[in-house]
Amino acid sequence: MGKFEIKTRKNGDFQFDLKAGNGQVILTSEGYTSKGACQNGIESVKRNSKDDSKFERKTSTNDKPYFNLKASNGQVIGTSEMYENESSRENGIESVKKNAPEAEVSDLT
Repeated sequence: MGKFEIKTRKNGDFQFDLKAGNGQVILTSEGYTSKGACQNGIESVKRNSKDDSKFERKTSTNDKPYFNLKASNGQVIGTSEMYENESSRENGIESVKKNAPEAEVSDLT
């Protein structure tokens, strides 16, 4: 089972990582100025990760596939790591879909 980890960045902002059952980070959030906003971001991931159309499949400038998860308003709520190929990116998306909806939240702040 996956889990969300809330952390504090060096600049004082909050961010979360979604980790798969094996502990690998599969999605990272933007920075939030408050813990409450960060927690709202987690709830948004839980809701939106069930909908494949919310996953934006992209390719970086160095040709590495990755994805963004977007909220209903189009705002990016999480970004993946860079993958070696599109198949690995699809596996990452499936992992978010599987892990996010029921993931527990661990506050490391």
